[in-house]
Amino acid sequence: MVRRSLELANGVCDNDGHPARTGTVWTCVAHIITAVIGSGVLSLAWSTSQLGWIGGPAALIIFAIITYISSSLLSDCYRSDDGTRNKFYKDAVRLYLARNRMWICVFLQNLSLYGFDVAYVITTSTCLRAILKSNCYHKEGHSAPCSYGYTIFMLIFGAVQIVMSQIPNFHNMAWLSVIAAAMSFTYSFIGLGLGFAQVRENGTVMGSLTGVPAANLADKLWLIFQSLGDIAFAYPYSIILLEIQDTLKSPPAENKTMKKASVIAILVTTFFYLCCGCAGYAAFGNNTPGNLLTGFGFYEPYWLIDFANACIVAHLLGGYQIFAQPVFAFVEGWFTNKYPTSRFVNDSYTVKLPCVPLFELSPLRLCFRTAYVISTTVVAMIFPYFNQVLGVLGALNFWPLAIYFPVEMYFIQKKIQPWTGQWVALRTFSFLCFLVTVVGLVGSIEGLIAAKLG
Repeated sequence: MVRRSLELANGVCDNDGHPARTGTVWTCVAHIITAVIGSGVLSLAWSTSQLGWIGGPAALIIFAIITYISSSLLSDCYRSDDGTRNKFYKDAVRLYLARNRMWICVFLQNLSLYGFDVAYVITTSTCLRAILKSNCYHKEGHSAPCSYGYTIFMLIFGAVQIVMSQIPNFHNMAWLSVIAAAMSFTYSFIGLGLGFAQVRENGTVMGSLTGVPAANLADKLWLIFQSLGDIAFAYPYSIILLEIQDTLKSPPAENKTMKKASVIAILVTTFFYLCCGCAGYAAFGNNTPGNLLTGFGFYEPYWLIDFANACIVAHLLGGYQIFAQPVFAFVEGWFTNKYPTSRFVNDSYTVKLPCVPLFELSPLRLCFRTAYVISTTVVAMIFPYFNQVLGVLGALNFWPLAIYFPVEMYFIQKKIQPWTGQWVALRTFSFLCFLVTVVGLVGSIEGLIAAKLG
């Protein structure tokens, strides 16, 4: 108790005993950008190529608007009427929608977070492989085989994440998010610049109004559906919004800060998404690669492509933890409540390594987080298909977590009566987003099956 009192007095903890919240608009923007501008940006040129010059930019803008609406609805659910903070998504769902739907939310949220980390393992290995291939093509020529596997790079990334996963929680990660956000800007600018340079070299803007042609209507629809899943993957951050909001200091009210940060972050990401998606499609047209920087539409300057891929890897090192930390917090919190007297669960030990500050190591944290990282690495080895995996994850996450739960909680919190104008508008909004999830999921699963069997 004495130690807790001292921590409260020194600002180390809030009055509820949790780590002091010192986040600002800009740290919040950094967290959001780290979560949003990830591997998804690399598939947007391919998605634009499938939708064409009308559908591609329109889809990117529509998803940006949807993401802002969703984040605004959810940010208002952070504090209940009595001022209680809902630090996690599941807490808000339990408060407003009861326990049975909370467990559905918990399952979908953790499944989506886990899937995002699998995607980051795949993307990182693809980027490391691309660096070797880029140097090989530069030395041996563009027609050289330059064949490299994925497995070793996934294992290396997994080993690094085992170490990084010992970071205790979100409150210790502001610096990591700032670095990751800077990396995302860097490689986005490089991809944008290379796209414009290729357009200038071609002397024309490639592409068409309807996108890449297909052998038949069914094949075209599958590709359109998958591209919608990829775009859905690139935008929403609802699954970690409340966790990010819980890092914000107050006053001002956390929801006001979050909404302001969301506007800034979504405007920035939409600008980059439009530029990268459109520049990539304009540069390569019907031959747009699935991954703008690793699909080798660009070969030179090879050192710049290497640097861009290195920035992606640096970003994903932090991005992986952004999505893993809520899973860690949920599982470890469950074990703590279930086994309050277990030394394995509750004890921690101070460790001092050379050139590293003192940190606390928990046996449960070490074992569970190591197993988590190993499992994401193994799944990535089994399904190393970039665009298809992104599409499945995007569609799976989009409607239930980014739309349905925020809308339902908003109805209860604001006491919206059935069949009023606002109720009808939000119900229609939710239903249309549900249709997008269905077609995106179906198209992406079909693509994943085809890739695996092919």
